[in-house]
Amino acid sequence: MAMWDRLKDQAKNLQQSQSARGGGGQGHAPFGQGQRGGHGAGSSSGGSKAQLVGLLKSQLASVKTELKSGSYRDASMAMCALVAAADGYVEPTERQRVEELIVSNEVLQNFPADQLRQRFNHHVDRLVANFELGKAEALREIAKAAKKPAEARAVVQTGIVVAGADGHFESSEQQAIRDACAALGLSPAEFGV
Repeated sequence: MAMWDRLKDQAKNLQQSQSARGGGGQGHAPFGQGQRGGHGAGSSSGGSKAQLVGLLKSQLASVKTELKSGSYRDASMAMCALVAAADGYVEPTERQRVEELIVSNEVLQNFPADQLRQRFNHHVDRLVANFELGKAEALREIAKAAKKPAEARAVVQTGIVVAGADGHFESSEQQAIRDACAALGLSPAEFGV
């Protein structure tokens, strides 16, 4: 009798631990998957890309108060220009679209819109006139943010948010993000590129 009770208890405990594990696992799965999917979102489905962009936006918003320096402003504008002109060409509509994304970005509202536009357009003009020279200049500007890791990460996140806003993350845009990571001493894997 006692042995039977013990077996029943063991079975019950096993069932509970399994259902707790299963239930717990299911409870956490969407978030866990979202994060994993987010980090590997380079070329995967639009869903995880949208999740990644959403995740980065909220991360940026949470450090908004720290992102008020000129070096973050200048580096993130160079980053946005590099992403916009990643394939060596920028259509006027694309330039306008990115400008709108920049001036409506919650974190970048720390800065006057005309300062942002001016710096963004300066880099785009240089990139369009001579891509290699423009790229070297943009990466030099980006590298200045490397002194503060939080700012450096925010620059890359800003670039990804802008690049991913149209739902496409081109290979040339991903390369621009990787180049920026190299300039900042960050691992591209951290951002899923």
